[in-house]
Amino acid sequence: MTKKNSMNWVTFALMTVAFWGLYGVFLHKGAMGMADPQFGRYKAFLVVGIAYFLVAVLAPLILLKMSGSDLNVRPGFKWSFIAGVVGALGALGVLLAFGKGGPPSAVMSIIFAGAPVVNAVVALSMHPPAGGLGALRWQFFAGIVLAAVGGCLVTMYKDPKPAKAAEESATVAKP
Repeated sequence: MTKKNSMNWVTFALMTVAFWGLYGVFLHKGAMGMADPQFGRYKAFLVVGIAYFLVAVLAPLILLKMSGSDLNVRPGFKWSFIAGVVGALGALGVLLAFGKGGPPSAVMSIIFAGAPVVNAVVALSMHPPAGGLGALRWQFFAGIVLAAVGGCLVTMYKDPKPAKAAEESATVAKP
């Protein structure tokens, strides 16, 4: 394997970071754009589902057909379905957090700092290292702590208000 090929996964991982980093901001904008304070977030979630269908159902079907692969999904169906359910429930959780007044920057910071911690714990429980937890290096545990602390700090010390909202409240406050 050449060095160039060994880094392809990093490119796709960074692509996902960019897309998921944009997800919360765009989802919030979509929910607000529905102009329906009571049901706008559910309408946005419906549209997200349509987008998921187009990207996650039609695209793989086309690619599988074009490559000549069969469509047998039985071997990995259960875990793939569970992954889809937890992903969709996570997206719904984002919208519900927004609906309860959570600002996108705080909501997404908590999610993106907390998710790696959950991932590490679950992955370790499903695939424990040889030698148990004692075989893990201290840097692993430091990374978990830093992820949690980082999410907390970003949430606590983000800008208090976007510039536009700050200007509007200053204008309203003038006598």
